[in-house]
Amino acid sequence: MRKQREPLYGRFTPLAYGLLAAVLFLTMVLCISIGSVRISFSYTVTAVWNALWGLPLQEGTARNIILNVRLPRVLCVTLAGAALSLCGAAMQGLLRNPLADGSTMGVSSGAALGAVIAMATGFTLPGFSYGGIMVTAMAFAFGALVLILSLAYALDRSLSTGSIILIGVIFTMFISSVISLIITFASDHTRSLAFWTMGSFSGVNYDQVKLLGIALLVCGAVLFRLAPELNAFAIGEDNARHIGVNVKKVKLTVLITVSVLIGVCVSISGTISFVGLVMPHIARMLVGPNHRRLLPASLFSGAIFLLLADLTARTILSPVELSIGVVTSLVGAAAFVIIFYRTRKAG
Repeated sequence: MRKQREPLYGRFTPLAYGLLAAVLFLTMVLCISIGSVRISFSYTVTAVWNALWGLPLQEGTARNIILNVRLPRVLCVTLAGAALSLCGAAMQGLLRNPLADGSTMGVSSGAALGAVIAMATGFTLPGFSYGGIMVTAMAFAFGALVLILSLAYALDRSLSTGSIILIGVIFTMFISSVISLIITFASDHTRSLAFWTMGSFSGVNYDQVKLLGIALLVCGAVLFRLAPELNAFAIGEDNARHIGVNVKKVKLTVLITVSVLIGVCVSISGTISFVGLVMPHIARMLVGPNHRRLLPASLFSGAIFLLLADLTARTILSPVELSIGVVTSLVGAAAFVIIFYRTRKAG
């Protein structure tokens, strides 16, 4: 009789979180060091360490590149990757749908539409330069999510995977057409808007790092707090309700939190697809389906993946910079087909 292979997460130990943290740190330093101007690994670590603790460092081109250009970009990419992957893991747990993600369900497209409208019309909030884009992105993200789930429920009360994904794809195509129409008439911003909609961290600064950090800290704390409830959803909403879970409250809280986090990410970096779809599955292979372990692992894996994608986008055709969404979509499209095939086969 063939011996059954032990799952990978069955051999997973808490030391692996330290390994993930170490890989993330090394990836961040690598992304800061490599670019159109190569900077040594040791100098990069020294510059960041001295800046962190306020220690003196000789002025020079390398120092300015590290602290004023690459470091804020790497921090933004890290936070955005962690946030998008966390949102994907939470949505997959809530909806019991392995294909649930901001990109496949149209949430990212809705946020992008809100941000593009704000950018094209020049809508801002007094005293908050990014406020107009961010608020409209969050509002449209939540509206898109509610609309898609409502339509899916009206067509299929079981909220099956096929129905949700189909409506999400149709909605995304429709929103893409609307965005293209807006870009066509917004001639003054056409080039920047077109590049932004494909995903870009070019020109980000420390103010945006702070916004992403605060959003991830607050929204992440909410989602981590709901990890036991997300575990309960794995046995079905009715069973979760019978063991004391306030299903409506949890669903509304998760949906609002995910919409806020995706809206903040999209308002800063544009639309970046498939991070929240692919990386939670990788994390699940490592730590299993328990959301107490899955959510932190998704943070690390999403950050590492997006850092490597951004590094590829910056360097593969240097000095020309690709959109980061192109890289993530190439990887994510193949992963989407594999995941969908395995889901249908298992079903």
